[in-house]
Amino acid sequence: MRIHHHAARARRAVLALTAAAGLAVAGLGAAVPAHAASTARTHHQHVSWARSCAVPKKRGYMACNALRVTGGTTATSKAANRASRLSANATAAATPSGYGPTDIQSAYNLASAAASSGSGQTVAIVDAMDDPNAESDLAAYRSQYGLPACTSASGCFTKVDQSGGTSYPTADSGWAGEISLDLDMVSATCPNCNITLVEANSASMDDLGTAVNEAVSLGASFVSNSYGGSESSSDATYDNSYFNHPGVAITASAGDAGYGVEYPAASPYVTAVGGTSLSADSSSRGWTESVWGTSAGGNGTGSGCSQYSAKPSWQTDTGCSGRTVADVSAVADPATGVAVYDTYGASGWNVYGGTSASSPIIASVYALAGTPGSSTTPASDAYANTSSLYDVTSGANGTCSPSYLCNAGAGYDGPTGLGTPDGTAAFTG
Repeated sequence: MRIHHHAARARRAVLALTAAAGLAVAGLGAAVPAHAASTARTHHQHVSWARSCAVPKKRGYMACNALRVTGGTTATSKAANRASRLSANATAAATPSGYGPTDIQSAYNLASAAASSGSGQTVAIVDAMDDPNAESDLAAYRSQYGLPACTSASGCFTKVDQSGGTSYPTADSGWAGEISLDLDMVSATCPNCNITLVEANSASMDDLGTAVNEAVSLGASFVSNSYGGSESSSDATYDNSYFNHPGVAITASAGDAGYGVEYPAASPYVTAVGGTSLSADSSSRGWTESVWGTSAGGNGTGSGCSQYSAKPSWQTDTGCSGRTVADVSAVADPATGVAVYDTYGASGWNVYGGTSASSPIIASVYALAGTPGSSTTPASDAYANTSSLYDVTSGANGTCSPSYLCNAGAGYDGPTGLGTPDGTAAFTG
């Protein structure tokens, strides 16, 4: 079934059971093979936009639901939610496994910046629906890792609806998993940052975009978006309405269904964030990374050449005449995933992955680097500071031509962009 962008319902950057077990795919653009596109578009005939979401490592549990009808959660998905939560109750770990703050800061050379920077900066997280346990789950995560408390009473944590008020949307166990992941990754990367959670009324592009605008109006200079859907000719309108915010670093997940382009990652006004597999090793860095995905495609980070978005002046790759995805990347493979605490969508500690993890990590690295210039496009920063990134040179997320759009190599490539953070220098203007 062909899904049209205009009545969009978003899907968070997908959830997989394990890297080997495969994932629930996000909606992709025409660059995706036809069979993959069909899989992504058959969850429900009335849904027009796919969303990307976190990937739990526990078999039988998904932190977000498949595509929804416009009217909300159906009886079928309610039953699926109940089954998911029962499985999560049986399998969720009592203590964390997966990478924590020390790991993330070590892997990306951020420990010094995380200890001394970020105070006074606000990272905004945009998600759909409500997580009633967001603040208490955030407190549990930060307490576990000895991070400073971040509460609404202290002004560190703020939760608002898409209009800036407290008329929160309907609670949703699926989006709650995404919200927990996003909040925890900001905490892990920038422990001194303030966090604003903006909850959109629904997973439509108009509501999510309105939430982005609200985040900026509330003073956030860094906004993370862990959702994506098929490109369309409407994207330029969405760009101008929701994502054209000079001086604000806006990040967007590249997607989790392998080679193919999603929006808003394709927007020239956002930093498109790809995903890697991250493992400790005996190198001087202490870590090694490769593309999250395989040459068979279907699983892994998104990437490719946009059909609708023009090439920004700061992108210089020659195999794509339009906007190329991604710009930079960070850990996303659920098999090398991150620890997340969630008690509304799950029952405590789980291991998540997906480009839903890498997007808030990169937004938080921007925050550690300092406030962007008022008239700048922060997505361009890394292109002027490539020496301050770890170049990812191995792995693939599908098959394509030209090959760099889906295969890692020296310098720029689609799946990992220019690479992963080596400190904060690549994220300053």
